[in-house]
Amino acid sequence: MLQLLNATAYALFLLAMGYYFITNLQWYSYKLNRVLFHHTKTWWHFVYFLVPYALYMFVESISAYGFVVVFVYLVLLYKWYKGLDKPLVFTGRVKRFIAAMLLFAIFIAVALKHFVVIIPIFLAYLVSLFIEKMLFNGFKVKAQKKVESMKSLRIVGITASYGKTSIKNYIEHLLKVNYRTYATPRSVNTLGGVMKDINDDLPDDTEVYVVEMGARGEGDIGEISTFVNPHYVVVGKIGPAHIEYFKTMENIRNTKMEILKSARLKQAWIHESAMVKPESNIHTFGTCEELDIRSGIPVPVFIIEDIEATLEATSFTLNGVHYSANILGAFNAINLAAAILVAKELGLNDEKIQSQLSTLEPVAHRLQRIDAGGKVILDDSFNGNIDGMMAAFDLATTYEGRKVVITPGLVEVDDALNVQVAQCANDVFDLVVVTGDLNYEIFKEHVDADKLVKLASKGEMESMLVEQTRAGDLILFANDAPSFV
Repeated sequence: MLQLLNATAYALFLLAMGYYFITNLQWYSYKLNRVLFHHTKTWWHFVYFLVPYALYMFVESISAYGFVVVFVYLVLLYKWYKGLDKPLVFTGRVKRFIAAMLLFAIFIAVALKHFVVIIPIFLAYLVSLFIEKMLFNGFKVKAQKKVESMKSLRIVGITASYGKTSIKNYIEHLLKVNYRTYATPRSVNTLGGVMKDINDDLPDDTEVYVVEMGARGEGDIGEISTFVNPHYVVVGKIGPAHIEYFKTMENIRNTKMEILKSARLKQAWIHESAMVKPESNIHTFGTCEELDIRSGIPVPVFIIEDIEATLEATSFTLNGVHYSANILGAFNAINLAAAILVAKELGLNDEKIQSQLSTLEPVAHRLQRIDAGGKVILDDSFNGNIDGMMAAFDLATTYEGRKVVITPGLVEVDDALNVQVAQCANDVFDLVVVTGDLNYEIFKEHVDADKLVKLASKGEMESMLVEQTRAGDLILFANDAPSFV
């Protein structure tokens, strides 16, 4: 009986440890080095993996009561699971990993008559890498053939540190008045994501395909660009997003500029923050603000001026022509200008462009205004960069009533930027609610104690909003880091 109990406990322990392992891998795009060295809660690996494993192996070696450790661990892991806002998605890759892990465990148990935990997990990880690489190559060939078969298809590539998704959606909306357009969905911006999108969802009659390209390391964007070979390219604002991965701003700029590796590039529009010189088919745009802090940067060919941002709309002039859209945030003038430049290149006149701008809807969770219960809610939860956050704070200053911000701060940036966020939040808002532990100590140091509130988990959000806010408040959700951050 005891032997059966321990065997059952072993199977449950293996599945639980494997679940923790593959969940973390999925969060970090199945990159083991990111799980090990870039996880913002590395203590989780000790509490939910290393210590339980060591304790289980120790108890198993001296007694027949390893099942006690397992049952305690299952309770602990279940509490961890209940606190996640991004649980494991059981994709084909995850299912193949679990199947391989169980097969290795069974083989070792039968052949060696020994229950092991770590070896099946890492053997399954290695086998998973091999299988996914083979499948990946097959999907890539299929996607390439599909794109090559669409002879009239024109591709627009988008990258930036900030605003990639917004620029993509703005371009798609402007161009659809003249073309059958399609854009990569949501925030899909990896090579694998783009390949899947082409194979599964890209309509055969698409005339303009707008592709978002993101990166966590050098070569990522070059890989996507040489795959889809965009005819037109936009590089939006470049800043210190993901500086933890890139180490220097120069590395970030160089990685973003990999988008120019397209074999059929016709025109490119590059924001002034990239610090490139215009060429015959490479144009620069911006507000000239970069010139105030760095000398020697060429003046942009396309200049954005007279930016006016309110809680209703954003307006600006681009090379003397006035534009307006029901989009919030002064920083969106840059993103809208990029979309307008592409639209003009593809034949839209100013009348059509302004007509399309008048029907443009905000990108969900990016300074999206919601009026509810007598409160003005600005949902900027998907906007996790310093420029966007400062623009949202500036916008909040135009509101005359009581102002509340709910934020985890910035992620994957150095502390100096979060100090800036905390100080500005203290100046602008009447109540500063910090979610999670990541940046709380910085906010605690720079925000007045009587206006600072900490939420240990998102489960406390609803009761906090009921208790701490009231009709007439402006509530800004600034960034929304997942629970594993």
